[in-house]
Amino acid sequence: MENKTPQKVSMVSLGCPKNLVDAEVMLGVLAQQEYEITTDEQQADVIIVNTCSFIKEAREESVDAILDLADRKHDAKCHTLIVAGCLPQRYQEELARELPEVDIFIGTGDYPKVAEILAEHHVQEGQIKYVGDPNYVYDETLPRLNSSPGWYAYLKIGEGCSNCCTYCVIPSIRGGYRSRPHEALVSEAKRLVNGGVRELILVSQDITRYGSDLADGSSLAGLIRSLAGIEELKWIRLLYAYPDGIDEELIDLLKHEPKLCKYLDIPIQHISDSVLQRMNRRSTSEQIRTLVDRLHAEIPEIALRTSLIVGFPGETVDDFMELTRFVEQAKFDRLGVFCYSREEGTPAAEMPDQVSERVKKERYRKLMKVQARLSFRRNRAQVGQIEQVIVEGYSEETELLLKGRTSRQAPDIDGQVYITSGTANVGDIVPCRITDSSDYDLIAEMLEE
Repeated sequence: MENKTPQKVSMVSLGCPKNLVDAEVMLGVLAQQEYEITTDEQQADVIIVNTCSFIKEAREESVDAILDLADRKHDAKCHTLIVAGCLPQRYQEELARELPEVDIFIGTGDYPKVAEILAEHHVQEGQIKYVGDPNYVYDETLPRLNSSPGWYAYLKIGEGCSNCCTYCVIPSIRGGYRSRPHEALVSEAKRLVNGGVRELILVSQDITRYGSDLADGSSLAGLIRSLAGIEELKWIRLLYAYPDGIDEELIDLLKHEPKLCKYLDIPIQHISDSVLQRMNRRSTSEQIRTLVDRLHAEIPEIALRTSLIVGFPGETVDDFMELTRFVEQAKFDRLGVFCYSREEGTPAAEMPDQVSERVKKERYRKLMKVQARLSFRRNRAQVGQIEQVIVEGYSEETELLLKGRTSRQAPDIDGQVYITSGTANVGDIVPCRITDSSDYDLIAEMLEE
């Protein structure tokens, strides 16, 4: 009997790390079914685009990627194009009409069935749409193919969101918040660490809500303690901790647990009480200011990152000036700024006093200019310090320099450390002295241990 050549699958994952985990589960499921995974789209029989639909720019990026990859059906091997994730979950009917090049649409709750859906497609003509209930939580028994560099991985501890911010579509696309079971997370973490992972990055839409929907007493602090007990795991990093959920127990762990990175991503979105109220955020200006001051006072070496929205409906000049002054005072190490995106179906889209695109962009530029100056000063203050750096390979510019990150730099979103001397293997964590800095990156020399 003739051996069948396995079909090759290529994945393009867009958007946040939470989306990336879904993509990795799809790849794991397909690899288990003897599909061959490739990063070369020209050689792929099947191409999957895992999409984001959070804001207008993300949708445009997703559609551009789909149209670009649709050309592969004409000039390369691809015979099946799959669009998965948030975009079809939100716009399945419109996409089916406007993108006839797409063979299969898969929603946010159906992606683990990707192999079954592909098998169905082989015996059925026309488009297939699997876009159902988004309230799915994957478990640790599903295979997952880590597509991040082997020394770090994302651990998605919960799905969906129940915060109902007035500008956000996530609850309608992903459902309400659902925590994954504690033991399932520890089991997945051990498997990742056994595969070479040294840094686990905990993600969900709001990690501080973890365990609130479970009846077994699970909590974020308890999960961190369990993960810290995994011997070969060196760093645990926290992304997307809502300010009102950062409690005494978590602060104590940040102070005293050596494996927990002195790093916290706190999405505050604004500081004006009137804007926060219209956003339906749970924290007040005073509570946010008190928290930031406390974290800096009790953990002087902590790196704080946040995200902000400018141009929210009704944001006045005074509101923006208050936000600018706060950014100057709070001295965040890293800052992401987004222009408000008017999303259909959200309460904010119907609010009066919508801000013009011109004003949004002007406020964006002003805030980023302030932050660039602050980041440069924060980086300059690190010159002369000794930091533990995880080595991530050679610099893109020259193989004469190694590159890496300190424990206060998250992958992809923060700066890097360029190492001018010494040798180490990828994934090693080595001591380095910071010798110079730029707005966002650091220069260092490796120390002899």
